[in-house]
Amino acid sequence: MSFNASQVDLTTARKEDVLCFLALSENTYNGHLGARISSIFVILIVSSAFTFFPVVAKRLPSWKIPHSIYTFARYFGTGVIVATAFIHLLDPAYKRIGPKTCIGESGHWADYSWCAAIVLASIVIIFLLDLAAEVYVEWKYDISKPEDTTHTFTTQKPSPPSSPHLPSPSTDETNAERSFRQQIAAFLILEFGIIFHSIIIGLNLGVTGPEFATLYPVLVFHQSFEGLGIGARMSAIPFGQHTLLPWILCSLYGLTTPIAIAIGLGLRNTYNPGSKTALIVQGVLNAVSAGVLIYSGLVELLARDFLFDPCRTKRRGKLLVMVAWVCLGAGVMALIGKWA
Repeated sequence: MSFNASQVDLTTARKEDVLCFLALSENTYNGHLGARISSIFVILIVSSAFTFFPVVAKRLPSWKIPHSIYTFARYFGTGVIVATAFIHLLDPAYKRIGPKTCIGESGHWADYSWCAAIVLASIVIIFLLDLAAEVYVEWKYDISKPEDTTHTFTTQKPSPPSSPHLPSPSTDETNAERSFRQQIAAFLILEFGIIFHSIIIGLNLGVTGPEFATLYPVLVFHQSFEGLGIGARMSAIPFGQHTLLPWILCSLYGLTTPIAIAIGLGLRNTYNPGSKTALIVQGVLNAVSAGVLIYSGLVELLARDFLFDPCRTKRRGKLLVMVAWVCLGAGVMALIGKWA
């Protein structure tokens, strides 16, 4: 028996029917093709410029970019990425496949909190990949670490001094390659999560209805700030002989959303972002990306930069400024989340 919204008895109506009636929608594409096509090129140019800027500036000392600009870009971008994980990915994932939603009350989706499970699984998988990369680098470059570190940490009793262990000699080139492998693994995980997110918002922008006028400018800022964060992080990686890789990675981010918008425009009369299938796909991808960025943002960016970096500045004033940039980036991105 089909659900008749004009004759609803809330005492007998199924929760799934009511929620799905409110959540599901038809294709709302309403024209403005010229403006939508322009969004492809505007987002491509602006987001790419913000992404490439830190990388180019780092490689062109003649630009004489003040170090404070790098500091701003790096830590503002960290805040942007952390806010993206929670506001732009985790929250939309719950709105699509979480409890008390159309999908969350349908079929086996109602048997368990699958959204949280997907996020958790994503975090654990990324942790295992990160650990595997670290172990591989240690094995490949014969990096030895004190075996009693964990014992000392848990018991608070220093172990008796052992005979000094001299690291095996290595060239500067080997050290650079080792550092590159350690950092690029974490960065690729970060970009992977952001690209998933960019695909979804690009598709939606191509087919969205009356809200297109609001989403267009908001997503320009959204992609620009994310690009700035990616570029700032990439500029700190010692690419060494991998000279083409930073340009490829910057281009990959810059192209993802415009290509997704173009695909959305191609499917503008058939793709329905409000259908059950689309909601499931969006929810799962958002949940996976949320797990990736939560891990990357909290562990690889915040914890590594502020808690575990032995080279972190000891100057309280500079440290306060760095934290302020993180908070500003998170705040701005959280505000953008009101519209996109």
